[in-house]
Amino acid sequence: MAHRGEYDVAVIFSQDQDLSEVAKELRVIAREQDRWLKVASAFPASITARNRRGIEATDWIRIDKATYDSCLDPRDYRLSR
Repeated sequence: MAHRGEYDVAVIFSQDQDLSEVAKELRVIAREQDRWLKVASAFPASITARNRRGIEATDWIRIDKATYDSCLDPRDYRLSR
C-alpha cells in the first residue's frame, strides 16, 4: 500500500523493535517517491511500564492502556492462511 501511495500516515500499535525495519523501509519508499510519509508507534504508557520506548525510527505516541487495548485487532491472523 505504501508503494501504491494509498496512505500518508502509518500508526503501528506495538513496541516490537523488529518492526523498525518496516519503518526504515517506509522512509526509503517516501524518499524514492519524493513524498511525505509519517510513521508512528503507539503504545501503552504508564509509570509501571518496563518498556517506555516506541519503535526505533518512528514517532512515539504514548497512550493509556485502555485506549491501546481498544485499538487492537482481536483477530489471530496466524489462523487465516
